[in-house]
Amino acid sequence: MTDPVTGRLRVPGATLHYEVRGRGPILLLIPGGTGDAASLAGVAEDLAVEYTVATYDPRGMSRSALDDPGAEQRVAEHADDAFRLLELLSPGEPARVFGSSSGAITALHLLTTHPERVGRVVAHEPPLVEVLPDAAEHRALIARVQETLRTRGLMPAMAVFAAGLTKEGNTEATEPGNGVELPPQAPERVERMMANLPYFMGRIVPGFMSYSPDIRRMEALADRLVLAGGQESRGELPYRPAALMAERSGTELLHFPGGHTGLTTHPAEFCELLRSTLRS
Repeated sequence: MTDPVTGRLRVPGATLHYEVRGRGPILLLIPGGTGDAASLAGVAEDLAVEYTVATYDPRGMSRSALDDPGAEQRVAEHADDAFRLLELLSPGEPARVFGSSSGAITALHLLTTHPERVGRVVAHEPPLVEVLPDAAEHRALIARVQETLRTRGLMPAMAVFAAGLTKEGNTEATEPGNGVELPPQAPERVERMMANLPYFMGRIVPGFMSYSPDIRRMEALADRLVLAGGQESRGELPYRPAALMAERSGTELLHFPGGHTGLTTHPAEFCELLRSTLRS
């Protein structure tokens, strides 16, 4: 695997670690969950044959330190980080953007607030619970997660969160590895992702899952937006908002292999479909 060009970008309230590979049109990959630039290294390397691929650690994750570690996290700030990174790497050039999970929420906000900078967004399973008809039930879930985190700690809170996200009997999103052969760098990456968990549960989950998107604006930009879900996650909480928004906008929901973590469990097939989607 080719070593990327790395850099640091100062943004309001944080300093971002970013990585760049390849040549060609700019493609920004936004990780979700506890992921960072390294979690997308494989797909970035593959896509760098055709694109200048930029990945980064979202603010507060891994090597992107916050000025105030206790600061509440807002989607608008994370999307502004992505915008500033694009301004640095490709000023004036509309970018292709892929985001998964919380990263997909960031990508959607970037699209609605800076459409001139975005040529196409592929948003894979953004957990936008506020668009769902049973949003109140999921607000209660988030509240239970935060209360469990406060009173019982991280792992019990993770158990509550995972139970609320998945269908009964499906634990793909909660089992690290899932039988996937891990690269030599995996132990270091897993260590960083585990270290990101308290921040993710305490800051990202409440900040992102309470976000209300500008649905009308998204519908007006539907020609630049591909909403996607996992073949194996139909009916699960992260899948449902994308399916609902695709239906409302009259567009087809694109199905990637695997479930919510399909990029990890089915990397080759996932990347090939992403490549063809970005070309179209």
